[in-house]
Amino acid sequence: MTQSGPEIWTIIAILGVGTFLIRFSFLGLVGRRGLPAWALRYLRYTPVAVLPGLIAPMVLWPEATGGAPDPARLLAAAVTMAIGVLTKSLLFAVAGGAATLYTALYLV
Repeated sequence: MTQSGPEIWTIIAILGVGTFLIRFSFLGLVGRRGLPAWALRYLRYTPVAVLPGLIAPMVLWPEATGGAPDPARLLAAAVTMAIGVLTKSLLFAVAGGAATLYTALYLV
């Protein structure tokens, strides 16, 4: 079922207003007040929870291989994680993972 142009733009507008209200409720209404220590502690873990959720589908079901797991991408993800854990450096982890991915894709 395809949507017509006006329906799509109506859906986009409604979702835009909804996401604005969600953000405003947190940033606009609480913006100048300090957050409790427990909330700040939980917010520190947000990137650690979100980034793997964004990356995992690209590693486990990559579109480049038609959704089949690819040893090169699995190896690159493992190397990236290992370098990140050992060095605690985002740049080294990304560089090591990229180098591993491109090397593995070249060799295969």
